[in-house]
Amino acid sequence: MSWIYLIIAGCLECGWAIGIKYTEGFTRPLPSLITVVAMAASFWFLSLAMKTIPIGTAYAVWTGIGATGVAIFGIILFNEPRDIARILCLLLILSGVIGLKIFSGGKLL
Repeated sequence: MSWIYLIIAGCLECGWAIGIKYTEGFTRPLPSLITVVAMAASFWFLSLAMKTIPIGTAYAVWTGIGATGVAIFGIILFNEPRDIARILCLLLILSGVIGLKIFSGGKLL
């Protein structure tokens, strides 16, 4: 269950990171509220995951999911660059996250 919590935490990290853009410096109340709630939920799920997953692994996976997800959403939502080098680097991050899961003892899912 800890890995499910960690995946949820990483997805929520994507949500709040993207949400920050929509807050316009936390001057827009609804996007700001949604972003802060997503932040709190992300940290809460991360803390649940860290009960059984080593902190280094949990934090690396959490940030890896967040970084990869935000970069992908940046490409989709904000027309950020989508060149091959950028895509390859994102795949490297993703492979690192998968590797941490595999080598921390257990199946992929």
